[in-house]
Amino acid sequence: MSRITINSPKHCAEKQALRMERNYKKLLFPFSAIFTTLILLILLIYLILHPSKPQFSLTQVDIYQLNFSGPKLNSSIQLTLLSKNPNKKVGIYYDEFQVYATYKGQQITGDTSLLPFYQSNEESNLLTASLVGNGVPVAPSIGYEVGRDQSSGRLVLNLKVNGKLRWKVGTWVSGHYRFNVNCVSFMAFGPFMTSSPMSSNQGAHCSTTI
Repeated sequence: MSRITINSPKHCAEKQALRMERNYKKLLFPFSAIFTTLILLILLIYLILHPSKPQFSLTQVDIYQLNFSGPKLNSSIQLTLLSKNPNKKVGIYYDEFQVYATYKGQQITGDTSLLPFYQSNEESNLLTASLVGNGVPVAPSIGYEVGRDQSSGRLVLNLKVNGKLRWKVGTWVSGHYRFNVNCVSFMAFGPFMTSSPMSSNQGAHCSTTI
């Protein structure tokens, strides 16, 4: 005599759930392995190449106008910046590049945007920017600071860059990274200096943060 086994609906549901769980684990494992491999590969590339920060230096700064009138300041500055990619195997895409000037911690020009460009490995580029500030509101103390700098015979300006870059390794391109550059320029600034422009071509190293 044969035995007939009848499973309850609950028992069938449990078996089906167990089967689905096994199939899910089978599918999950290869995807996890691929994802882990990609992460390790990207980490390995970064550790091997480890992109160095781009290097910047000022080669020329010319001040054509720096007039303080009441609570506002007018300025006109032209600068030449040397940009260098020190990496041997990494290129750099500069997607945003904004230059401006500050004096005593206050911005005295508007932002000047340079066109996006690509810098190959170990390549250097000369970048020129014209900075203008028309009626820029500043603190009343700026007038005093300008007079004091004239008396001391030296003017100190900060030329700054804010932007976004991407690293390029072979065909792989990273996401965006923000970078900031700060250059300090010293130039003669006496009360009897009437020639224009005031210039500095001594070359100043700039600090870069990413």
